[in-house]
Amino acid sequence: MEIPKQLTRAIVLSAIFSGLTLSGSAFAQGTKNVFLEEIIVTATKRAGGMAVQDVPVAVTAYGESQLDAMYIRDLKAVGYSAPSVQLEDIGTTRGVANFSIRGLGINSSIPSIDPTVGVFVDGMYMGLNAGVVFDIFDMEGIEVLRGPQGILFGRNVTGGAVLIRTTRPTDELSVNARVAYESGSNMYLSTVVSGPLSDRVGGKLAVYYNDDGGWFNNLANGNDNFGKASTKIYRGALSFEISESMDLIVRGEHADTDGDGPASQNAGLYREDSFDFSVNEEGFYDNSWDNLIAEFTWDVGPGDGQIVNILGWREYESLTRGDIDASPIFFFHAPASTFQNQMSNELRYTASIGESYLTAGLYYFRQDIEYRENRIIPPSSFNRTGGGDQAQDTLGFFANLDFNVTDDVTFNLGARYTEEKKDVKIRNIPLDGCVVGGGCLTFNYRDNQTWSSVSPKVGVQITPSDETQIYAFWTKGFRSGGYNLRHTAVAIPNEPFDQEEQSSYEIGLKRDLAGGRVRINAAAYLNKMSNLQREINLSDPFVGVIQLIRNTSDATITGFDLEASAALSDNLFLRGSFGYVDGSYDEVRFDLNGDGVVDSADKQLDMPRLAPKSYGAELIYTREVGFGTFTAQASGYHRDSAAYTDNNRGRLRAADMFDASVGFTFMEERLKFSIFGKNLKNESTIGGDTQLPAVFPGGPSTPVPGFQGSGATFSPLNKGRIYGLELQYRM
Repeated sequence: MEIPKQLTRAIVLSAIFSGLTLSGSAFAQGTKNVFLEEIIVTATKRAGGMAVQDVPVAVTAYGESQLDAMYIRDLKAVGYSAPSVQLEDIGTTRGVANFSIRGLGINSSIPSIDPTVGVFVDGMYMGLNAGVVFDIFDMEGIEVLRGPQGILFGRNVTGGAVLIRTTRPTDELSVNARVAYESGSNMYLSTVVSGPLSDRVGGKLAVYYNDDGGWFNNLANGNDNFGKASTKIYRGALSFEISESMDLIVRGEHADTDGDGPASQNAGLYREDSFDFSVNEEGFYDNSWDNLIAEFTWDVGPGDGQIVNILGWREYESLTRGDIDASPIFFFHAPASTFQNQMSNELRYTASIGESYLTAGLYYFRQDIEYRENRIIPPSSFNRTGGGDQAQDTLGFFANLDFNVTDDVTFNLGARYTEEKKDVKIRNIPLDGCVVGGGCLTFNYRDNQTWSSVSPKVGVQITPSDETQIYAFWTKGFRSGGYNLRHTAVAIPNEPFDQEEQSSYEIGLKRDLAGGRVRINAAAYLNKMSNLQREINLSDPFVGVIQLIRNTSDATITGFDLEASAALSDNLFLRGSFGYVDGSYDEVRFDLNGDGVVDSADKQLDMPRLAPKSYGAELIYTREVGFGTFTAQASGYHRDSAAYTDNNRGRLRAADMFDASVGFTFMEERLKFSIFGKNLKNESTIGGDTQLPAVFPGGPSTPVPGFQGSGATFSPLNKGRIYGLELQYRM
């Protein structure tokens, strides 16, 4: 593997810079290194959590201090620093997650597609992949669990899970306020005020405001402030000490975010390494949501027994419009609306029983989705209108037992039973269109089905010393079957797709050296997938793009993850990661490449969302100076290109992401001023790469003189290079 010269140069320069700083006589010794702090994670759902090195799970975890020190602003940045992880926004409309871990991910904004990576906010599962990719503020911690987590977290976590924890009300009055400005006229403000309201009641109020002036230049009309967006988030929390053994915390959130539609690049019109694009429909998005989460904890004893109940409710609403032909000519525009509400309740019991530790519980989830979409394709008086409604009920029972055979050996046994019912009514998007208001919302497909599955797990942990853990396990997982609310192929029947099943084997090592100053975590895995659910994109001149959901194949994914870190001194911290993923089809039952036959050519295709290699490193330097504390950070992370569509004609671009920052802390650690840069190499990356019909602009039927593009595409751009300033106040 050849490491890019830019990555090597960034690391070397950072080391030289840090070394020079170490020699400066103006600096004092002994600054506390936040990266040596113990991080407690909730991945095993044990009472009080567990140290990250003690859990038999491949996990990348960040506490509040680490998130601050690394200047992580959004989930995408976490995705680059964790091996074999992509936490991407699809770009069709803002906030829609297409997360992928170890090559398992989805490629769609269709709301009825269940994700392969589950996202949990304060213990509540996010049933929709929309409204998930948001800016990080008011965070207590983030955990990225790699690999299937079906026993404790349920179905649809075959790739892994992302656990997000917001802060709890504090025991003493505290204030955390930030103001920042980034290039592109992007300003954000946040304030978190927390503290006691009485001897037994605590409260928190958090407010976030972002005013993005637009980073892109739309060449169609010269608008160099394209991409404007505004986001407002309000959070509140109340904690109640009901008794010495009972606690209740209630969290609420309301958010509004709106702005321009996607910056849609067409690879048939512009170079893929540029940020050039041209759209005549600038579009919009207008999203809002409300969350309410109540977490009740009762310490019941004996054996540290605890009962926890998490009741969650969420309502989400989205209106969008985008230029899908990604050109200055009106070929394909698409307004859409999504309404979703969900309610969930998890009741679990945890306790030590002799030499064993038991976690058991039951889970209920209810979700209703209403989705509508117009496809406006000339003649503009006709609109291809469709969508559907889906009601979903999920019930699960789970138990996990860790029992010590000896002081050094622990067996892990677990199982989960899940039953899920989905009931739909769908309006297929017709070829010939229908006049708006002329009965377009008549449903022509109705169905319901129930799926069930048992997910077992057998594992072992060996701890030959306090600094070393070796673990291994076998487990099964599944993604629920379902329906396509965006069915556009009239000639192909709309029908349910079956559940996807997984059998996974993993062995891992967690090792601390030099008194905890050096850490190495590694894992190797093999996943056998059957009945893979795939979102098939086929270009079509009548409806623009046909999107089918089918169980296309069986596949095997193998790989290796490595994370390493070292406190080179009290002031200098180095961390790095490497991920390798290899996937291949064992059997294919669908014409993936569209040549009319199912044969060996389909089996040779790359699996979508599987980037073979991801790696990088980061240096963080912290040192006390006469007037406060100085910090510096530099990082470089690489991710390989990956197929986007199953036929491999659409691809996600490789990227080398370089970030850097310096900060000064004053007034006894209360005030911090920072200067930072993100994506310093100005990499052009995209959320998706959907192939469009040949007759669309940029296609073979409409070539651009002097430019040989890769064909007409809809490829939403991410931002490039960004510089910024930030001022933070803590009390």
